[in-house]
Amino acid sequence: MSVASSIAKIQNELSNEVQLIAVSKTKPNALILEAYAAGHRDFGENKVQEMAAKHQALPKDIRWHMIGHLQRNKVKYIIDFVHLIHSVDSKRLLDEIQKQAQKINRTVAVLLQIHIATEDSKFGLDEQELESILQEKSAYSHIHFKGLMGMATFTPDSQQLADEFAYLHKLYQRVYGRLDQPSVLSSGMSSDYTIALKHGSNMIRIGSAIFGHR
Repeated sequence: MSVASSIAKIQNELSNEVQLIAVSKTKPNALILEAYAAGHRDFGENKVQEMAAKHQALPKDIRWHMIGHLQRNKVKYIIDFVHLIHSVDSKRLLDEIQKQAQKINRTVAVLLQIHIATEDSKFGLDEQELESILQEKSAYSHIHFKGLMGMATFTPDSQQLADEFAYLHKLYQRVYGRLDQPSVLSSGMSSDYTIALKHGSNMIRIGSAIFGHR
């Protein structure tokens, strides 16, 4: 199936409220341009260097989403063009984004990443850290707090996935009024997005189901 038809197939499954991010990490520019030619504009990358290089080489109306773990010393390389940072997993990272955004007088949209998986290798904030950040929200003059993001456990157990996505959705509903609107709940990838959608996700991050496996 072509990239264009894969995107069309997934879009047909989604309501108008759900946004599709095409995860283009490790994919060549030619494949991204196929998706672009089909009208798609939102692409997700997980490495700063790769994202910056693609931003330089590809059409400037592409909206780039940083979906991978972001190191503080790399923020400055994407701050002037990134559309949405999905993976804010610490207050220290948030402080750095504020600092770099302030330097260029730009307001940057972020999602606060919540740890919902059983795997320790996954990053994210706990409820207490989330609350602490939201209490200090007014101090971040150059940040739009657009919502929450979560990555579920890599497991075939659909009940476990449902429980993790349900927990994230409940947390999202609890803090909804304190987020910048319209707000985002980013959860669900190629293997589990149908479950995430049942639990309130309005942004899904799809790679292999669009571009094929590596």
